[in-house]
Amino acid sequence: MTTPPAAAGDDTGALGPLAHQGTPERLTALSDGIFSIAMTLLVLDVRVDPDLDGRAFHQALADTVPNVLAYALSFAILGGFWRSQRRILAHVHHVDGTMVVLTLAELGAVALLPFPTSLLSEYPSQSLAVALYSAAIALIALLHMALWVAVWKREHLRRLPVTDRTGRWMAADMAATVLVAGAGVPIAFASPQAAMWSWLALWPLKAFTGRRFVAA
Repeated sequence: MTTPPAAAGDDTGALGPLAHQGTPERLTALSDGIFSIAMTLLVLDVRVDPDLDGRAFHQALADTVPNVLAYALSFAILGGFWRSQRRILAHVHHVDGTMVVLTLAELGAVALLPFPTSLLSEYPSQSLAVALYSAAIALIALLHMALWVAVWKREHLRRLPVTDRTGRWMAADMAATVLVAGAGVPIAFASPQAAMWSWLALWPLKAFTGRRFVAA
């Protein structure tokens, strides 16, 4: 069977099936699926043993507070990454190998987050548990930033224009998460509680970079 010639200015015929495999829709669908599964798995640590009497039930319910807080924190973080990734992928009309590798690497880190979240909820006073959680968030943020830079610097992949100013401030916004979460790792070995409090520094940093991004 012969392949019909491509119209002038249309490289779909030349690329064949790769023209469709290179569109972002499948990558977006995969990302949505991985994020939704990871966010659902977070809640599995929020549980109460069955067949408890009144007093034991109330105590068991109170004991779930750290699990609920860890769940809420990770759910909010993953929700933020998901929204940001949707925005990134909305900028492109075609994905290349670098984008696929970076997206898969980020999704692998996202899928792993329920594990350090469980450690954080069960062992909040343990340095290693807090350090692993901080490291996991820093890794996701680093890969997320790398994905954005790959899109920003590859003009031929984009469907939407991105100015250098906008690109820099978006990267800075993502770098703030890398910085705060990464700093939490060594802080955790000095004081797990101080490391968790240090995460609050992300709010003013994100507010600052977010305003700059909107202004850009």
